[in-house]
Amino acid sequence: MSDTDKMQTPPDHAAPVPFSQNNYHHPAAAWGAAKSVALTLLRQGEMVEGVRAIFRMNHENGGFDCPGCAWPDDRKGLRMDICENGIKHVTWEMTSKRVTREFFAAHRVAELMNQSDFALENEGRLTEPMVYNPDTDRYHPIAWNDAFALISRHLRGLPSPNHAAFYTSGRLSNEATFLYQLFAREFGTNNLPDCSNMCHEASGRALTAALGTGKGTVDLVDWQKADAIFVIGVNAASNTPRMLTALADGVNARGLKIVHINPLIEAAATRAITPHEILSMMLFRSTPTSTLNLQPRIAGDFAIMRGIAKHLLEASRSDPAAIDASFIKHHTAGFDAYRAACEAVSWSELERQSGVSADQIRSAGEIYRRARSSIISWCLGITQQERAVDTIREIVNVLLLRGNIGREGAGPCPIRGHSNVQGNRTCGIDHRPSEAWLARMDAACEIASPRAHGLDTVQTIMAMHRGDVRVFLGMGGNFASATPDTAFTFEALRKCDLTVHVSTKLNRSHLVHGREALILPCLGRTEIDNQRGGPQQVTVEDSMSMVHLSRGMKQPASEQLLSEPAIVAGIAQATLPNSRTPWEDYVADYDRIRDKMGEAIGGFEDFNRRVRQPLGFRLRQPARELVFQTDTGRANFSSAALPDVVPPAGKLVLSTMRSHDQFNTTIYSNNDRYRGVKNLRTLVFMNVDDMRERGLQEFALVDITSFAKDGTTRCVRGYRAVKYAIPPGCAAGYMPELNALCAIGDFSPQSDQPLMKHLTVEIAPSA
Repeated sequence: MSDTDKMQTPPDHAAPVPFSQNNYHHPAAAWGAAKSVALTLLRQGEMVEGVRAIFRMNHENGGFDCPGCAWPDDRKGLRMDICENGIKHVTWEMTSKRVTREFFAAHRVAELMNQSDFALENEGRLTEPMVYNPDTDRYHPIAWNDAFALISRHLRGLPSPNHAAFYTSGRLSNEATFLYQLFAREFGTNNLPDCSNMCHEASGRALTAALGTGKGTVDLVDWQKADAIFVIGVNAASNTPRMLTALADGVNARGLKIVHINPLIEAAATRAITPHEILSMMLFRSTPTSTLNLQPRIAGDFAIMRGIAKHLLEASRSDPAAIDASFIKHHTAGFDAYRAACEAVSWSELERQSGVSADQIRSAGEIYRRARSSIISWCLGITQQERAVDTIREIVNVLLLRGNIGREGAGPCPIRGHSNVQGNRTCGIDHRPSEAWLARMDAACEIASPRAHGLDTVQTIMAMHRGDVRVFLGMGGNFASATPDTAFTFEALRKCDLTVHVSTKLNRSHLVHGREALILPCLGRTEIDNQRGGPQQVTVEDSMSMVHLSRGMKQPASEQLLSEPAIVAGIAQATLPNSRTPWEDYVADYDRIRDKMGEAIGGFEDFNRRVRQPLGFRLRQPARELVFQTDTGRANFSSAALPDVVPPAGKLVLSTMRSHDQFNTTIYSNNDRYRGVKNLRTLVFMNVDDMRERGLQEFALVDITSFAKDGTTRCVRGYRAVKYAIPPGCAAGYMPELNALCAIGDFSPQSDQPLMKHLTVEIAPSA
């Protein structure tokens, strides 16, 4: 198929551009990543500063933390701990392009709504606070104090604090997070929805029930010591590219066995050349990054995990070492019921539900059985399912069977997305806080927090739609695009009296606004943060519980930018005139925030000294020490029944996902290099047999209709059907475009997460 014989009209109605899809045959990362980075630096006009940033990002002394993914930075002495998408993300923030008052004066909001998501963010950095004027349908400049006063007027005019919601994306620093939740609770609400409600809520709930901790128990040293690593429901080459270093190093150094479990075989599940391995780059010498690839049907992961457990239990009849009987006896509860559940399910049913043969499952089980220590990692391909909590608990079950908890090179490892999403939860962004957490924070800060649980992300959207939430504040992110049921969410936001977004760049959420609206521009992670007490540093927590400092290196994009702590403090001072919280002192010197956090949050004692150690410090994980803070005081097996995930006749199960040239809702281009796609995002990947059954040729125009639990349907039209190696009965396409298919009521009853990767659909030729 040539690059010119199929055409697409992009969302911004520009002239049609050629599109194509061809198989990708090269190693992950390698020269393809290097070329992509160079082009990104060139397009954003940051060849000098961008290159300088490469040698400052993720460094242990005086560097800044990559604002992209949350993969750990704690490799002492590594001077190129970077990846293609991290550099893209940094360059996207450091761009020389600017969105000024002249830009807003030239464009009505209705006009901007017709622009693509890429085009909006590609306009550049926001430069001053803006307020929406309904008479002109334009944003106009507003002074910072006037913006804070407008927010204060709305918040103080509410009949109850619970009519406001305070949303957080994973980019917020620990210090800004702590101030934000402190303000919300001093104001009087626990309405603190966050991006984790849509991403890893299931992981937190499952791990808490099983092990007494909402986090994974492993660190990067464990990744360097494991004999086997299972990577489930994640495209590592795009979502967490620095994982490739740990995988490749393990294969080369100790013969690490790697099992990938994913409906699509992604580039990271084949071979890679990591960019800082200069000799390998020069010699084009790649490293295999997979021992075994299993392609389950969407949501078939539970059946694979139970099959591995069944294999171990059967093997233990002749090989007692197949399971760790001593560990099970002394450290777990519920094993007998779990063993009975495994014995009760047949291999034929496991094959039917997983879409994978018993022989393949047994092969994975043998890799696991022979490994002295194993890590099982997972991401949104697991968590955005109907039975995600049960599936993650099944992962923990498999770990418990061989005692792969609380020892080196072993344990569960959720792969977090945004750079500080785990730190946000640790530092108080939680709509369901525990009494112990609130009591300690209240005593330290001398406030009285509300005890009633607040609203999560889905509940906040529903409440806005009903008119029960009338003020929405968003700290970072692109709420309107990231959330499910696009039409419903847009309606909900437009029913608000006031929407406020703290952002670095223009995005869709600024255009889907309340009756009154503010855009408040903030400093980026890469920028110098000068306050009254001098240049400041912030901290983040990575996905493996390491807390470390981050210091910007570049002059701010505009003199009018404020830091996130300064914006939170400004809103708080205007809204809470009688507050005894020393907001101005906190903003002047972030060490004072950290001193208070040391009093308020367990694990942060002596914060300022410990975080200035090389690489920072690791928060204690009791489960890693075999201390299980559960209802039984032990690690709990789960005996959930095997779910039925086979789609109804004539239907498919669809999963949303990112392209490679994308970070969350930020789209860098319409390409997806590792899946061989050029200039096309409105597509759906399908199995060739499913296409044949529907009479579809390659690139045929199709309509995709989703079927919600309540019987309603949603449809997107004019997408392109693309052949891909995906299991029969499954389909996949890009978010945020396909978020429109996920009904607001289609969330997991176990985690309240939207089912972005578990949608029942029909795909038919376009009318």
